[in-house]
Amino acid sequence: MTATETLSRLPLHDLHENAGARFGGFAGWSMPITYPLGVMKEHLHVREKAGLFDISHMKLFAVSGADALRLIGRACPFDPAEMETSQSRLTFFLNEEAGILDDLIVTRLDENRFMIVANAGNAAGDEAHLKALAKGLDVTIEPLDRVFLALQGPEAEAALNRAGIATDGLFFMHGREPKDGWFLSRSGYTGEDGFEIALPEQDARPLAEALVADPAVEWIGLAARDSLRLEAGLCLHGQDISADTTPVAAALLWAIPKPVRETGAFVGAEALRAAIAAGAAQKRVGLKPEGRQPVRGGVALVDEAGNPAGTVTSGGFGPSTGHPVAMGYVDKGLASAGTRLFAEIRGNRVPVAIHPLPFTPHRYFRG
Repeated sequence: MTATETLSRLPLHDLHENAGARFGGFAGWSMPITYPLGVMKEHLHVREKAGLFDISHMKLFAVSGADALRLIGRACPFDPAEMETSQSRLTFFLNEEAGILDDLIVTRLDENRFMIVANAGNAAGDEAHLKALAKGLDVTIEPLDRVFLALQGPEAEAALNRAGIATDGLFFMHGREPKDGWFLSRSGYTGEDGFEIALPEQDARPLAEALVADPAVEWIGLAARDSLRLEAGLCLHGQDISADTTPVAAALLWAIPKPVRETGAFVGAEALRAAIAAGAAQKRVGLKPEGRQPVRGGVALVDEAGNPAGTVTSGGFGPSTGHPVAMGYVDKGLASAGTRLFAEIRGNRVPVAIHPLPFTPHRYFRG
């Protein structure tokens, strides 16, 4: 972003100001980073009760039409015809080299209607990518202007029900359109049970106000969102995965069904098959630094002999774990749990151990 460009404001910006939010720039948006509670208490509140996040910087695309299945199957490495109505799944837009252009959640809402949730920083590129693939197809791609809220934590369902939003029959990675212009899914980015709700601003304001008036719910900022997702071992596009990262190296092949890997005709299919056959030179792993000093993204890793061993992509302190947590890429031969490496920080070497992901167990509601 240049000095002359300004940050976009969330539709509910004034609510965050009134709540005492401290703002910062992220993906072109002025985002609440922390609230008066502070990042440590915000993080723990989500793990213990329920936290409300404003994620309206993210983008939703409604895809519909007779060729919707063909478009989704071409754009993403899975077979949308295999999805049940209301089912959601994590997937990707890949480039021809099998690099991850974006990681997405796709929900099948009807026979020929899907909802795609994309990352904020990739929204314009995702829309152009979809529309290019849709040429000649009977399909409509509709970018939606919605307030997008996430309510996460063990008390999320009860709080949402108290606010008048029914969640019955909705399990993890399922979604539906409960009202005209609304989209509700049981999903999130924290490792906890929770929901994401997209809705028009005139509906979002009273809902947000009702939720934060609930004693179980607090506003939660971007800083705690990052520490929560890092403890949960969830990737952030632009840090842990990018257009230069394949699902093989990122340890995300589980999101691509094996038959589709082998015979699918999605964008990047041949490159992905070649990457699988060759194997990844580096693998994404969890990293546990010794002591209390966090190891941040961009820090180089070396082995016992001082040879280059990899790079940290995300790192910070884990309030739930009580110790620093990080993710990064290390040489394949060093990716086993317990392997000891060193992070080079300002001339010092901080010992780190390869650690299984996630650092905290997922607590999704699967029924």
